[in-house]
Amino acid sequence: MKNTLLTILCLVSLGVNAQQNKIWDETEEEKEERMAWWTHDRFGMFIHWGTYSLAGRHEWVKKRERIDDEAYQQYFDHFNPDLYNPREWAKLAKAAGMKYAVITSKHHEGFTLFDSKYTEYKVTNTPYGKDALKEWVEAFRAEGLKIGFYYSVIDWHHPEYTIDRVHPQSAKTQEEYDELNKERDMSVYRKYLKNQVTEILTNYGKIDIIWLDYSFPGEFGKGRDDWGSIELIKLVRKLQPEIIVNDRLDLEDYWGGWDFITPEQHKVKEWPTVSGEKVPWETCQTFSGSWGYYRDEMTWKDNKQLLGLLIESVSKGGNLLLNVGPTGRGSIDYRAENALNGMGEWMKYNGRSIYGCTQAPEEFEVPDNCLLTYNPTTNRLYIHLLDYPLQNLTMLGMKGKIEYAQFLHDASEIEVTGKLKGYGKRLGLEEGEVNFVLPVNKPNVEIPVIEVFLN
Repeated sequence: MKNTLLTILCLVSLGVNAQQNKIWDETEEEKEERMAWWTHDRFGMFIHWGTYSLAGRHEWVKKRERIDDEAYQQYFDHFNPDLYNPREWAKLAKAAGMKYAVITSKHHEGFTLFDSKYTEYKVTNTPYGKDALKEWVEAFRAEGLKIGFYYSVIDWHHPEYTIDRVHPQSAKTQEEYDELNKERDMSVYRKYLKNQVTEILTNYGKIDIIWLDYSFPGEFGKGRDDWGSIELIKLVRKLQPEIIVNDRLDLEDYWGGWDFITPEQHKVKEWPTVSGEKVPWETCQTFSGSWGYYRDEMTWKDNKQLLGLLIESVSKGGNLLLNVGPTGRGSIDYRAENALNGMGEWMKYNGRSIYGCTQAPEEFEVPDNCLLTYNPTTNRLYIHLLDYPLQNLTMLGMKGKIEYAQFLHDASEIEVTGKLKGYGKRLGLEEGEVNFVLPVNKPNVEIPVIEVFLN
């Protein structure tokens, strides 16, 4: 994984017209219809799992510590997740309110969780001996969750993959790279790449999402020509016409080269745009500072932070893909499980403010310490109280537009008036304001939500 803020800024600044270069024929309306379930569901689970889970110190451990293949082989030789029960994972995701999931079929280390006929570096050759991806797909489908595969176009194990700046054996000069790569042939790897993508999009039924990760053009980097991105995306569209594709193959200027953009590990300031047009987007985030299992990593977000990420993403028209990194034995880290359970408790009562929702109309001014979401189908506005106010919550742009208001968690009525509650002078409202009269004591909800039925 890599932060893509720079990519997004480049997209906006380029002002490209992706319609000029078409990878496949689809209208804006057809794309919107194809992605409708995704823009409705808003909340998904990311899963980073591979042999790096045995190291327990970040999924980039091979690069960070410049470990060679021989030393790294110990994690493959001992990969035996005896506690792996994807049904439990699926139930946990569903209980958290997640509607889809994306798992690493292959990460940068090159290890595949599926039984590929094009490599020996696969899960069926480890002590575990079974196709872990197949088990995962069956379990998540059984819970009604949509299915997605992450597949790294980077590969630190394949002998023909040319060494670059993100490779564990990266160098400093062009001469050093030329020497390292003199026996390597990237065209052989490109064929391997397409063969494996064909496998994961052919052998597991209908796949709803594919994450192809990632391009890094520039000095000692790789971009669209290195991956054969145009032909690769055409292959993906051919094999799974209804699939939704991320934006990391360096095809920003191609219509059909991507479906949504992927700001990583940061909050966007506003709904992202490309060429001045709002585009589908999803932020991928971790509970802590790592994607893979990291035993000693302690910067874990609390429940309010996680809920804030979800609500704020939807309030700006986006999705949240929240990551778990299972252990080497195949269990979900207890800290991640506790976090998911906390989010699920909130979603149980407040999910209506997330599913099917998007950015609120601009006519409604956002009160201090609040976030707004809006369901255009039901015509309901949701006011999320990040910091609970004392009795009064005033809003501009609402006068004459409210049919009814209630707390979402228990459907208890909230009085809407034209004046503030309290004693003293100067308690009137400004022109166009309304006041929601709230109980003094905060409800027993992490972030209370007011559901406003609009006229």
